[in-house]
Amino acid sequence: MDIIAAVSPSFLDREDMNKGMMHLIDESRAETLNRKMPPQKRQISGGSAANTAAGVASLGARASFIGKVSDDELGDFFADDLAAAGVHYKTKRLRNGEATARSMILITPDGERTMNTHLGACHQLTEADIDESHIGAATITFMEGFLWDPPEAKKAFLTAARYAHKHGKTVAFTLSDPFCVSRYRKEFLELIRSGTVDVLLANVHELLSLYQTADLREAVRLLKDDVPLAAVTMGSDGAMVVRHGEEISMSAYPVAEVVDVTGAGDLFASGFLLGISTGLQPAKALRLGCSSASEVITHIGARPVSSLENYVRRQGIFEAPLPLSL
Repeated sequence: MDIIAAVSPSFLDREDMNKGMMHLIDESRAETLNRKMPPQKRQISGGSAANTAAGVASLGARASFIGKVSDDELGDFFADDLAAAGVHYKTKRLRNGEATARSMILITPDGERTMNTHLGACHQLTEADIDESHIGAATITFMEGFLWDPPEAKKAFLTAARYAHKHGKTVAFTLSDPFCVSRYRKEFLELIRSGTVDVLLANVHELLSLYQTADLREAVRLLKDDVPLAAVTMGSDGAMVVRHGEEISMSAYPVAEVVDVTGAGDLFASGFLLGISTGLQPAKALRLGCSSASEVITHIGARPVSSLENYVRRQGIFEAPLPLSL
């Protein structure tokens, strides 16, 4: 669950936070921040891969989500939101354990989000939660770097990737956050270079961290040798796709006002991966990703507030229905 509030930059300074980053916190720190946050805060279902699944459903396609929540009030809220979004979600709840995960998201006046995340029940995702038929039915299995911290969840990740490849399907992976990359750089590179990952998604900061360089051109050059297909988001500068050594770049879709960038990368993934899964050429999949991301930054919250399918159709991205699934 995301607990979101608008704050001043000085609030981040007082709480010793790095703006725009994700900080892992314990339950005590989450409670403390919750008390310190302005009273005008909102509670909205979130979670990176869950946001992506909700975006796929909003685009008119089928999506399913695997993730652990607790048998508590927040878990109920989360599950009900996914159902309302049209996402299949049947992962068994955690009982008598940690509370459902929450992220305290602080939005500064420039729309940038700084996250403080207590993973809670997320840590308890295991291989037992991964159903082979579930994975085998998906065109793309998409996994987030945020979940690489818990050892059991890591095993679940690898099991899901193995099932996907066993059924001839695609595995996509997002680096999630520069701090995730700094903690697990060698392991992430091994995932990519070993062929466990077929499609990589990252933002500029994550990519630079992965290749330990300040030069984007150098990072892209190295990326070309490591994975057959990648998409790199660049904020207001748009995004690029790298495929078989070639690059295609696209400008960001203009919006009247950037309100909250939370979920921009997640919704870019919705559009881009759905485009790839339905056979769109990389340039058009890139357009679909950029268009999807442009909707979510115009309001508070990391999921679409209206039909994303209608939104991208108005921009002329695609015309035919997209019936496949992630």
